[in-house]
Amino acid sequence: MTPLSYDAFDSPIGILTVAADAHGLRHILFPQNRYQPQGREHWRHDPAALADARAQLLEYFAGRRRRFELPLAPAGTAFQLQVWQALAQIPFGATWSYAELARHVGRPSASRAVGAANGRNPLPIVLPCHRVIGASGALTGFGGGLPTKAALLRLEGVDMPQLRQDEDLFA
Repeated sequence: MTPLSYDAFDSPIGILTVAADAHGLRHILFPQNRYQPQGREHWRHDPAALADARAQLLEYFAGRRRRFELPLAPAGTAFQLQVWQALAQIPFGATWSYAELARHVGRPSASRAVGAANGRNPLPIVLPCHRVIGASGALTGFGGGLPTKAALLRLEGVDMPQLRQDEDLFA
């Protein structure tokens, strides 16, 4: 495996860390993450290598970008990769339930497995796992925390009662 380059920068949802190798973007990390990538002690700080990822993420937060144009190289099982590819099909400003995502990957009875794969997404925001919600419309687990998930959905203009709060990370 080639060494990973990384950069860390401030965003409206806190410090984001992005990491990539010659194949593409491998990780986007929130200040708090449920799962930590292995080998992080060997990453080398190289902001120039991640300049495009940083710029596109900051454009997204500023409301000037709805789609990302970055080479992606997430590592996972065949099923995880299938789920993560399906995440990219969820339109900006829309949400899907776990059941809808399971149907989209051709596994309608695998909502729990889809949820587990969704939770292991190494490229949140770019592969928009924040757009996946519970069947009842409730916000559900998110590696960056539910306030971050709510903030990302508000940024995209999603209208849900649980998103209507006085607190807005993007104000």
